[in-house]
Amino acid sequence: MKRKHYVLSSLFLSLGVIGALSGCSSEEATSSTGDQVVVVGTQNDYPPFAFADDTNELTGYDVEMVKAIDEKLDGYTFEFVAVPWDSMFLALESNKVQAIADQVAKTPERQEKYLFTDESYFAAETVIAVKTGREDIQTVEDLEGKAVGALAGDSYTLLLEEYNETADTPIELKYSESGNPSEILQDVQNGRVDAYVNDPIMMNAVLEKNDLGVEIVGQPLVNDDMGIVLKNGEEGEKLKSLIDPILKELKEDGTLADLSIKWTGGEYIPE
Repeated sequence: MKRKHYVLSSLFLSLGVIGALSGCSSEEATSSTGDQVVVVGTQNDYPPFAFADDTNELTGYDVEMVKAIDEKLDGYTFEFVAVPWDSMFLALESNKVQAIADQVAKTPERQEKYLFTDESYFAAETVIAVKTGREDIQTVEDLEGKAVGALAGDSYTLLLEEYNETADTPIELKYSESGNPSEILQDVQNGRVDAYVNDPIMMNAVLEKNDLGVEIVGQPLVNDDMGIVLKNGEEGEKLKSLIDPILKELKEDGTLADLSIKWTGGEYIPE
């Protein structure tokens, strides 16, 4: 097994920063060891999957999953950079990152536009969170006519936007300007929005850390498989062909299950 030095950048890319970065393709970049560099975009505020730790380095399940792949993939070095969610796919399209590991659900719409690994590395639920003690919201139908916090472009918001297309009374989606899920959960506690729809593992981690008076209610709305998103094109296809067998191996040898237990307390690995 190769020994590697990881570059964990705390740089938080914004649209302006992306535009100002060098136009040279990271597909041509090499590390000091001669490995080809693959820049992986992820968030720095989405615990326990991807977040900045006390030393301001990126860590979490998704980051360690990529590290496990990197350890087995010769000829490549993976470097991580924090990117806000609303800039994530722009960074991929403009080749500022060549991969995304950020709990991206494999929706049909995304699979038409982007290249995903065939192997999924995590199975996530979609649930509703409300202020503790509130009893009038249990299902997606109960959200009709109510204000719900949202992040533009994420799979949870897309689910609600799709629901609104046929709803008698549309859900009032309140799009976050900060793009920070923890701030939306604070809005739920403070009554600025009625609910938030997202992954229960992330929300429980934020609720525990910030001691918020918010709880998850009802049954999961849907279940999604998460995949690594790669840059479309020849290089992305090449990486996909290399990464998929390794992801399969990490499932079979229990590595992903161990990481899932470490970071989430349970095994959420799709077959």
